[in-house]
Amino acid sequence: MSAPAGRSIGSPPLPQGNSNLSDYTVDSSTTFVDTPANGPTPGSPVHHRSGYRRVPSFNQQDTAYHGPEDPRQRSGSIQGHGLGIKNLKSLPSPSQGDSSDFGTPASNNALLSPPFAPSPFTSQPQPSYRQFEDPTREVRDAWQNSGPGSEPYQPFAADSETESLRKTTHASTVQPFEQQEPWCKTKQKLHHGKGNWLAISILVLSVYSTLLSGLWLGTAIAKPRFGQRITNTGKFPPATASLVSAAIAKSIELSFVTVFVTFLGQVLSRRALVKKSKGITIAEMSFRSWIMQPGTLITHWETVKYAALTFLGVVSLLCAVTAMFYTTASDALVAPKLKMGPLEHRVLYGRVATDFASNPYIKKQCKTPISVDVDPDFSGSTCVAIQHNGQAYHNYMQYLSNWTSSIAKGTGSDDLSQRPIPLGILHQNTTIEGSWIHMENMTETSQKYSSDGYKRMVMNVTMAMPHAGVFAATREPINNILQPQDLAGLGEYHVQASVPSPVTNVLCATMQQEELAPMVYTNWPGSNGTASNLTGWPAGFGIPLWPSYLNSTPVDDLFGFGEKYDRRHPVFSKYPIAYNTVLNHSGWFTDSIYLLATSATGDYAMCAMKASLTTNCSTRYHASLSGGSMSAHCKDDKDNLAYGKSYVNATDGVVKKNWAAVATEWAMALSLNAGISDGAASNARLLSQLIPTSQALDPSLPSIAEALAVLSGSTLLLSSMDTPFIHFWNYSETISTLTEPQHQGFQATLRTRDYACGGTQQWQGIFYVVLFLTFATNLFCLVYFLVRHGLVTDFIEPQNLFSLSLNSPPSHALNGACGGGPEGEQLIMNWHVKLDEEREHFYIQNGAGPPAITHRPPRPLDIELDTSPVVNTYTKLSSRHSSIL
Repeated sequence: MSAPAGRSIGSPPLPQGNSNLSDYTVDSSTTFVDTPANGPTPGSPVHHRSGYRRVPSFNQQDTAYHGPEDPRQRSGSIQGHGLGIKNLKSLPSPSQGDSSDFGTPASNNALLSPPFAPSPFTSQPQPSYRQFEDPTREVRDAWQNSGPGSEPYQPFAADSETESLRKTTHASTVQPFEQQEPWCKTKQKLHHGKGNWLAISILVLSVYSTLLSGLWLGTAIAKPRFGQRITNTGKFPPATASLVSAAIAKSIELSFVTVFVTFLGQVLSRRALVKKSKGITIAEMSFRSWIMQPGTLITHWETVKYAALTFLGVVSLLCAVTAMFYTTASDALVAPKLKMGPLEHRVLYGRVATDFASNPYIKKQCKTPISVDVDPDFSGSTCVAIQHNGQAYHNYMQYLSNWTSSIAKGTGSDDLSQRPIPLGILHQNTTIEGSWIHMENMTETSQKYSSDGYKRMVMNVTMAMPHAGVFAATREPINNILQPQDLAGLGEYHVQASVPSPVTNVLCATMQQEELAPMVYTNWPGSNGTASNLTGWPAGFGIPLWPSYLNSTPVDDLFGFGEKYDRRHPVFSKYPIAYNTVLNHSGWFTDSIYLLATSATGDYAMCAMKASLTTNCSTRYHASLSGGSMSAHCKDDKDNLAYGKSYVNATDGVVKKNWAAVATEWAMALSLNAGISDGAASNARLLSQLIPTSQALDPSLPSIAEALAVLSGSTLLLSSMDTPFIHFWNYSETISTLTEPQHQGFQATLRTRDYACGGTQQWQGIFYVVLFLTFATNLFCLVYFLVRHGLVTDFIEPQNLFSLSLNSPPSHALNGACGGGPEGEQLIMNWHVKLDEEREHFYIQNGAGPPAITHRPPRPLDIELDTSPVVNTYTKLSSRHSSIL
């Protein structure tokens, strides 16, 4: 088809003036007809052709669209609209021609009207832009609907006498497509490559979210412990650790939401573009809201009803729950919190400064304001005496209190294992629990050593106490054990050490006066039954020196006296009166101290006390801010940390001779020798009242042997401080105290409360699902973004969806949804994003049918235009196969 004369292809339209003529190119074959708007011009009669009247025209400016011409429009096509027909009701029907065609007779000089743009009217309803019908129908409808007040004259132009007349529309009436709904030519690209800043940003966020969520999941599984790295006294306090953890978890959550929402937008947008896909539904568009506003799962439950069972719906629903609980899961499983750790087998180290029971070292370590310079002879002994007195009586009172409770409850027993255990205290904040060991049937032992006609009661008790050096070892920096104060008082730990335990053996036997005669000085020949000036006892009383074993006694085999046992019996200064006790504490080369007590009935009881180290126990220590507890764990065959199992060749029960000197200081401090002057000390009175009267332990009272063992417990604690963690002195035999303390290791188990990751309750393990789903989804999205080369426009984003919808044709599929939103089946109708390739205009259309926008007439065959990048991109994206997403 060739262009009309007078116009060249692509030339701009003539400017619109105030003329009543249409804007067309005028040539010699065109006839212009003009009439005044208010009636015929005087002197110019109106001429009518046969059967026709001249149509009046407006004397006003044409209101047709005067925008720029589409360069792809057919050559010679002008967007004019001919004449505006104002009033056609008064016109009679033409006498000739078809009644449906208002035209003029053929004329060579008619005013030509160019081809019209499609009319906005259509005889059939469409869900989008309406196609133009025969314009004569429009003219007829306008003629029939025009009112009586219409203007009498209207301008018109005809390209031939048989062409239809066309009515010019006004702003208040239906306008041509270009004026009624302006078409939108896209300015932005539909697809952005990997080098685009948005694609790079999303990829960086995806990598960050994947790596961090993977790290978070791994941390929750590994449950690392932070030990000294998170403390109140360090550079990284718990409050900072909690804040950092929460901030990282929040960043993972936000990046995860961003990445997944972008993934959703890409999947749905690509599906909407693919022609062969099922398209997208409004319910699926709500996936974005599920993630960003989880509350819509409740408030807009209809979308959940229709979309939750799809594959992408299930994934979106899981991710919505995951995003909602991610910070909670992180707080439960990853955020550092105080937890008891697992049992660790470790080698701990303690400081060794002296041998067991070194009395000079104990005096030196005693804290007193009276220095050696002030009191060189008795400064240390005075301090230690007070220390012995305070600790021993404190332990004793606790023990007696337990006995009182046992008697009140009626739970007393003659079985030593069922009687109250020994107690003590260390450093004023650590409770000590001893253990009765080497227990025997005292009734049988008593009967064995009874003489003819005299029923002797023998009490042999052995009390084990924990190794006090473990307390100091746990605080050695080399062991790197968090103390309770390092964690604002919330820390604690448990230690079980494979070390020997100090023990005290107390052997008591009731005796008659004549049996004691070889051991009481006042019964010796030459004493005259008295002992004067006992303040210096035993010096100056003519007692034979070692190696004399003195006379034998009836209890030599019981106590191990005589040359056979390489031990001589004690010598007491006198028989104590009732409720008194005396000591023998200055024997030569002795390893024990001896006490003689007299009961109210005149019965005597002699007790031997000695100390050793046992290999059958281990030491347990628990520390917390409120204090600690330490105990000797014995009599357990399953205890793999018993010292004898760690040191198989260790000899059990080797007596420590040094302890006798410590015990002497202790006994004198407790007034156990006050009977030498008939002092009637309170402690001696109570001890004498505990002498049994039968050959069995009294279920309602402790025995004198048990009481003495508990009283002497403090000496064992003092004697084991800063001493070896093995059963012998492994340093020079010529010295008992080291100038510089040395570290010595020992086997132990350690369980510490410190800051660690992981749940504190078993039910919190359910949050592993949240962490795993987050990581798995992030990883999947990252792979998706790496495989998909770049991003397409996300039509699910509100601003993009609004722009797309506003520039799309209306649809009967959403009838009634304009006020209250879609509902029911409207939520699952399929929608596709399509492209008007003529205008490069994107719009959304219900279903996968033919395009809703009717294109203009085809271009002339002699014009060749290159396909635009937008069309190329759309063609590639829309021709792909649909995925399972």
